[in-house]
Amino acid sequence: MMFNKKTISVLLCLVLILSVMAVGCGQKEDPDANKPVETDEDVIKIGVYEPLTGLQAAGGKMTLDGMELANKLYPEVLGKKVELAVEDNKSDITEAANVVSRLIDQHKVQVILGSYGSSNAKSGGNLAKEKHIPAIGCSPTNPTVTKDNDYYFRVCFIDPFQGTVMANYAFNDLQAKKVAIIREITSDYSVGLTNYFVEAFKELSGDENCVVAQLDYKKGDQDFTAQLQTIKEKQPDVIFAPGEIGESAILIKQARQLKIDAHFLGGDTWEAPEFIEIGGDAVEGIAFSTHYTAEAPVTEMSEEFIEAFKQEYEGQEVNAFAALGFDTYILALDAIEKAGKYDAEAIRDELAKTIDFQGATGNITFDENGDPIKSAVIKQVKDAKFVYLTTIEPNK
Repeated sequence: MMFNKKTISVLLCLVLILSVMAVGCGQKEDPDANKPVETDEDVIKIGVYEPLTGLQAAGGKMTLDGMELANKLYPEVLGKKVELAVEDNKSDITEAANVVSRLIDQHKVQVILGSYGSSNAKSGGNLAKEKHIPAIGCSPTNPTVTKDNDYYFRVCFIDPFQGTVMANYAFNDLQAKKVAIIREITSDYSVGLTNYFVEAFKELSGDENCVVAQLDYKKGDQDFTAQLQTIKEKQPDVIFAPGEIGESAILIKQARQLKIDAHFLGGDTWEAPEFIEIGGDAVEGIAFSTHYTAEAPVTEMSEEFIEAFKQEYEGQEVNAFAALGFDTYILALDAIEKAGKYDAEAIRDELAKTIDFQGATGNITFDENGDPIKSAVIKQVKDAKFVYLTTIEPNK
């Protein structure tokens, strides 16, 4: 069929009229249609690698809570939106390196936050160093995490201090003379911390034979009967057993079932609700060192964090890992702001200059290793809650 020019004009008019009628009869225009599209240039991505599954998931999740809260309170830097690119390292050192590689190569991040767990931190931190991308650790306390790594910083105290704090508590507060050690031999954290505890306790007691037993287990073990039977025969006053949440709680539970009534002491990993849930009545009275307590705020940022955390995570207990995660984020933003650009080398240089930065967990000044000198808190489980006992300054 052939159309002349007049017929075509009429048809075009009809199409236009029908289009207008369609809009008027209920088809609404998209209110976001004319908004500018957000591009990569408008967004700054900060990398995060935390254990969100596996044996360390509880600690990783609490840490991420703090980072996400900080991101909500401080969502911009250099006039750009900040997004967290989060990767799960699955509580595995090989996966920790894999996800750091992914954050750098795929997400193109210029600074990374993480990780909970010293072994995870070392694995990911070594790759960050190789790629010249700065990383800020939340709670990896083993000294080797930052040793010979100019690109790794952390906001927590380290194990030589933590071990000394708990040795002093055992000797001075509990009047202990004999101690036993149970450590997870596959964990840098557990092995390192027990070594510092033993060294400090021997010096305090003046007795080279004060450690009556030192026994090991492996990651994932659930039966500690053999180790505990040996310890029971030695009758120590204190058992120092820093390890992961689940294994430590099961260990203490089995010890109480064997009628071992020695004081159990541990490190900062124990501050998680799951520890009490798994251990139940058996963990009543245990004590451990940690980084922070809501019962004794140390800075104005501490108070801001506490108020915001209670509003955001109603019903959850304010915890040290969330506070440390919070601090890694706001410290990263401070370094980016001072650098004036989102550039890895510039951010690393600004982090290294950090002096008296006010965080939720205290003021942060980095030494030559990228470690802060901070106080420690000792808490106890009482009536199925974590109760603040005291704060220990690093010069004491």
